[in-house]
Amino acid sequence: MSAYDTSAQSLRRRTLLGAAVAGTAAAGGLLPSAATAAATAFGWSDDGTQYVVDTGAGLVFKVSKSTGDLTSLVYKGKEYEGYGGKHSHVESGLGASTVTLAQTGSTVLITVVHGTLRHYLAARSGRNNVYLWTDKADTSFTATRFIARLKPGVFPDGGPDSWVEGADTVIEAGDVWQRADGHTRSKHYSGVRVMDYDHIGYTTGSVGLWMIRSNHEKASGGPFYRSLLRHSNELGVGLYEILHYNQSQTEAMRFGLQGPYLLAFTDGGTPDPALFAADHDTSWVDGLGIPGWVGAAGRGRVAGVGLQGMAAGHPYTVGFANADAQYWARATAGTGAFSCRGMLPGAYTLTVYKGELAVHTSSVTVTAGAATALHTLTLTLANDPSTAPALWRIGDWDGTPGAFKNAALMTYAHPADVRAAAWTGNVVLDGGDVSASFPCYLWKGVNDGVLVYFRLTAAQAAAAHTLRIGVTTAFLNGRPQVTVNDWVSAIPSPPTQPSTRSLTNGSYRGNNHTFTYVVPASAWKTDPGQYNVLKLNVVSGSSGTGFLSSGTAVDCVDLLA
Repeated sequence: MSAYDTSAQSLRRRTLLGAAVAGTAAAGGLLPSAATAAATAFGWSDDGTQYVVDTGAGLVFKVSKSTGDLTSLVYKGKEYEGYGGKHSHVESGLGASTVTLAQTGSTVLITVVHGTLRHYLAARSGRNNVYLWTDKADTSFTATRFIARLKPGVFPDGGPDSWVEGADTVIEAGDVWQRADGHTRSKHYSGVRVMDYDHIGYTTGSVGLWMIRSNHEKASGGPFYRSLLRHSNELGVGLYEILHYNQSQTEAMRFGLQGPYLLAFTDGGTPDPALFAADHDTSWVDGLGIPGWVGAAGRGRVAGVGLQGMAAGHPYTVGFANADAQYWARATAGTGAFSCRGMLPGAYTLTVYKGELAVHTSSVTVTAGAATALHTLTLTLANDPSTAPALWRIGDWDGTPGAFKNAALMTYAHPADVRAAAWTGNVVLDGGDVSASFPCYLWKGVNDGVLVYFRLTAAQAAAAHTLRIGVTTAFLNGRPQVTVNDWVSAIPSPPTQPSTRSLTNGSYRGNNHTFTYVVPASAWKTDPGQYNVLKLNVVSGSSGTGFLSSGTAVDCVDLLA
């Protein structure tokens, strides 16, 4: 088993450089796993500076009474927590906080209050898990995350998010490293969308420690968002639950109680799949008195009969979002049926995604204790760009650059990685699929001026045609200006995109946008034997060099009939 592991509800496994496993997350609380260690006495004590909690199943953890930091994780007698003088905590550590403890039956709940932020840690008798909730009320902290900091050497290193500070070379912003063999590493390179994992962690084969994510209902970024999941180096190991992070972020921060998410120990294997089950029981949380907690009785469900008009060969996802919460559900292949449970009451925007491209929007209202049934949703053909007849098309309209050169590598490596094919090179359209030779990203300082050669018949050259370029994100307002033979387009206005690094940090996800250019008939070559030449330049009012110059990620390029 790889030391780097994520998993689906079905526990089907796929390997990405020995790294990630896809899955679908549960939509509410989590059912704890069964104890695997010999039972001891469940309970807690106060050593003067820390609360000491014994789960009675092999895990003993400590929480600082002054800061709320998780300062110790001892599993079967071995300490796993802490590195570099730092402990596990919300954000980067809250500092002085009010910390209290209460026991309700077989559950111990620790409450941490720092300003307007409240954080909770819980233990249940016989479960080797630390249950966590975070309640953020405002922007007093710029991020929302929990990071578990673990001792160096307790788990094997490996994967695209591990590096060696003493041997590797920093090539970008202090957080992207290059090894002697030319492979690049970064804590950003986990390569997994939030909808594709349930847990992330490490295993020695005999002991596993996993961060089991929450339903992310108060997180930001939607189902396709990528963020930090874990990292390792010679200084220690980190596991993350990221709820809001200003990296390639497309949404405003959401506030309110989020959780539970878990730190879970196992005897080496992946966590119990009941931890992610869609019909899990969270009734044990109802009596803990956590402000903002909404149990199963206060939640509703949306169920759709199906989707009509789906394009063959593409996955479809149905997303739900408002200012307070977000959810998503995979649509069944063939019928498009979907179901999303555990939703907070309220009105939501429903968005259907073909791949990652929005092709339908409507509204739906969720009522507590009830199921909202939706009849078949018809996907309007006009909302799917791929239905428009085209003289030629490079790639496909799915909201991702996945069909293009280097795209598969870019979610877990830097563009300078030795494994990347040359970013330069031109494309000749002669009836074949040339997507694999077209670069997924265009930069002003790297591969500006990519040329596309194509022929038109005399009849086609006698008319104006619309050229479309779909993009998924941009850096420094990079956007395409086109030249067709001697005709030069106007410079388009930049769409709204995240302001942070993206193309070098393992994320192509921003705001999908389509640029259109009406090319007049006078621009074309009238001889059918001659090639027309399309030139793609990246323009921007901002400066930068190399892979940090203005750039954009490409979804599709086509010339309409």
